[in-house]
Amino acid sequence: MSDTAPRAWQRMLSGRRLNLLDPSPLDVEIEDIALGLSRVARWNGQTEGPHAFTVAQHSLLVLQLIEQVRPLPPRLLRLAALLHDSPEYVTSDLITPFKAAVGDAYKAVEARIEAAVHIRFGLPAVLADDWRRTIKRADKDAAFLEAVQLAGFAEPEARKVLGYRRSAPEVAITVVTPDIARAAFLANFARLAQP
Repeated sequence: MSDTAPRAWQRMLSGRRLNLLDPSPLDVEIEDIALGLSRVARWNGQTEGPHAFTVAQHSLLVLQLIEQVRPLPPRLLRLAALLHDSPEYVTSDLITPFKAAVGDAYKAVEARIEAAVHIRFGLPAVLADDWRRTIKRADKDAAFLEAVQLAGFAEPEARKVLGYRRSAPEVAITVVTPDIARAAFLANFARLAQP
């Protein structure tokens, strides 16, 4: 029997090693996040178009929806919106039914990675409830738009499955290549990371 613990870290192309069980903010790089999210498909890749709709592009859509709010929300709230799915650069994007099946262990890993990302980029480790609600609302709007426009859901089905009751924002989604999504993610990060 071996006394060696299983490897719990992911090596990034930046050379950083992110420990999934005890992630350090010092091992988080925005280039790694952008690369990872631009290569992770939303909806398990079950979307229309020549390219997968990526988590990076979803993050940009959530940011777009938040930036439509007037008065414009604070810069750090918008940065948090852009980074709201950042743990998925190492955990991938598990669909909601699978997350429910996996349970609290997945949520705990995701929360630790999210806290490390937030601290690395000047956000509170845990966001205030009003910020979480604002981001969750935009995230739900984005999921509804994606379901109807990209994932083959009829609007009534999407409303039922997602529990979506509001009028949807009028946003047309155009799927872009992973490289374009990555570049746009990095550009928006640069815009929002600077005070």
